Amino acid sequence: MQTVSRRQVETGIEGVEESLPPRVQAALGQLVGAAKEGLLALSVGVGLGVLEELMAEEVEEVCGPRGRHDPDRVAYRHGSDDGEVTLGGRRVAAERPRMRSKDGAEEVPVRTYEHFAARDQLTAVVLERMLAGVSTRRYRRVQEPVGGEVERAARSTSKSAVSRSFVARTKEALIELMARRLDDVRLAVLMIDGVGLKDHTCVVALGVTTDGVKIPLGLWEGSTENKTVTSELLSNLVHRGLDVEQGVLVVIDGSKALRAAVRDVLGTRTPVQRCIRHKERNVLDHLPERDRDLVRRRLRRAWAETNHPRALEQLTTLAAELQRSHPGAAGSLQEGLEETLTVTRLGVKDKLKKTLESTNPCESMIECVRRSSRNVKHWQNGEMCLRWTAAGMREAEQQFRRVVGHADLAKLAVAVERELTLPQPNTVQTEEAAIVAAA
Repeated sequence: MQTVSRRQVETGIEGVEESLPPRVQAALGQLVGAAKEGLLALSVGVGLGVLEELMAEEVEEVCGPRGRHDPDRVAYRHGSDDGEVTLGGRRVAAERPRMRSKDGAEEVPVRTYEHFAARDQLTAVVLERMLAGVSTRRYRRVQEPVGGEVERAARSTSKSAVSRSFVARTKEALIELMARRLDDVRLAVLMIDGVGLKDHTCVVALGVTTDGVKIPLGLWEGSTENKTVTSELLSNLVHRGLDVEQGVLVVIDGSKALRAAVRDVLGTRTPVQRCIRHKERNVLDHLPERDRDLVRRRLRRAWAETNHPRALEQLTTLAAELQRSHPGAAGSLQEGLEETLTVTRLGVKDKLKKTLESTNPCESMIECVRRSSRNVKHWQNGEMCLRWTAAGMREAEQQFRRVVGHADLAKLAVAVERELTLPQPNTVQTEEAAIVAAA
């Protein structure tokens, strides 16, 4: 490998930093300094100059040409003042022209300035970067190079300023999420799961439309093991227009409180699918290490079965065998056993069956929440947990794709509607009987 001397490196740097050609310097005039700092800095300088011209043109349209009397004008020039506009996640100085009404009673706004001075663009950039993992302390380091002069006068990039902007934006995200109307949304599936953030927990709801589109529906502070919390979340969804009369499949984890809340709020006839992944973990936790692989294989073989009676027979047989050697595992399996086969009973097959027999689609949204908030070291209160979770859910929504097997969702909706018209066994009594048998 050929080595490069220090003199050659210094000569190369000087070549890069040589001055611009005279013709370019003459064309750019006052922007020569910005051009030396890069194309982006040059573009910023040109943009600020164009902004000044646009504001001057608007003032002339309202007040008329300078130095000419116009009896029909509605306002007159009133000097200028220091102002700020939003630029790439920062506030930069810009001279703001002023106008007053013809009678001098009120100030006439400069619409061009108001548009570029709006803070919505600033808070949007802050939210995007924070959710991407940029901390408030390092916010300045990810800013685009806009020129030394502009950067020195920039504001709203300090840790506290970025934090305030992020809090304001996440509050808006929480309000928008919890106020979203659901009247025109035809859901085929409703998934509910919990997300834990340090010492705080939130229950989140994800909807899947008949077209396979995933929609974050809402959240509530608390655990899925708390019936009051889950009932409040479901009641909020119904209040916002969620229609369960047409039938919707509810996919939940293994929480008994959540199951009771679904029964109380959505009705006893609403079909419920227990997440088989949660059920599998709960059963295996009661077993010694040497027995777990065999039981896991038998569970998955039964859940992969497309024939409902045969699958139910396999699980029942396994529970009976476990009752003699590991009664704890048997009791865990028997609790809600039939509801782990709801999608099989409804005739769901292939890819859609694999999608709906667990809360994995909801887990992917929760993982986006965790990833977005990975830099948070201190969770101050539940309100902060709600804000971050709502922002993460909205971020996940931008990345959503239609669920795997969405082509069969219409068939699922028809199967659920058909089941609502048929007499069904009392699920509560079935579960209680299973618990008594386990005891």
